[in-house]
Amino acid sequence: MPKRESQSPGGVSSPPDAGNPAPARPSDKYQRILDAAIAVIAEKGFFTARISDIAARADVADGTVYLYFKSKEEILMKAINAAFDGFMRHAKIELAKIDSPEQQLRRLAFLHLEAMGSNRNAAIVFQMELRQSTRFLEEFSYHHMVEYFALVREAIRRGQQDGTFRADLSDKVAANCFFGSLDEMVTSWVLSGEDYPLSHAAEHVCDVILKGLEK
Repeated sequence: MPKRESQSPGGVSSPPDAGNPAPARPSDKYQRILDAAIAVIAEKGFFTARISDIAARADVADGTVYLYFKSKEEILMKAINAAFDGFMRHAKIELAKIDSPEQQLRRLAFLHLEAMGSNRNAAIVFQMELRQSTRFLEEFSYHHMVEYFALVREAIRRGQQDGTFRADLSDKVAANCFFGSLDEMVTSWVLSGEDYPLSHAAEHVCDVILKGLEK
């Protein structure tokens, strides 16, 4: 029987290392399977995509996929989790360099659209496939969206405290407007089939949202 995989601190399973009890770095095959899953699911849709399609795209045997993952559902969630965890680590580092709440929101908007715009397959999976399953969406929202919204709400509250933003507005409502506007830009980009630079819309979106927050 295959050995059980270890779990990395970021929540991404890694192949076991018999000589080292510490979590191993994801192997090349593991990452190829995740990347292949995003590409295949973006092209075929989650319900149509097969494990054999993912294995073929990753250039591994079908059985190799099952050494790392129990099901197609697990592959999708691991791929999404890995992508989002990477984005959040980068976003937190970038925002920590910025003092201005307004500039933090502008930077986050740019990073959001840049990440989605640089990988159309991932954008399709996030915007379309993830939302076709209530279970997937609930699991993703529970584990990740709370973290994303915390960044936005913290910046808004800091702006309210220092007098940059209106204190009478709900930071929760403002955060939903911020995310919703960016999310809709990504969806429109995906549906358009065009290849324009999505990140260029970040400043325009922020101009609209932040204008409403100004005192």
